[in-house]
Amino acid sequence: MVTSEYAVGIIAAVAFAAVLYKVVTSGQVSEELQSIVGRALNVQM
Repeated sequence: MVTSEYAVGIIAAVAFAAVLYKVVTSGQVSEELQSIVGRALNVQM
């Protein structure tokens, strides 16, 4: 690949990371993740 292709790939990766960060840190997703972790820690064996 040439340098311009690397630059486009890096820009796309950064944009994807920013969107993923916004989704994961949103209130509803954060609550769901906390719920899943809480249930996993409280499993009776």
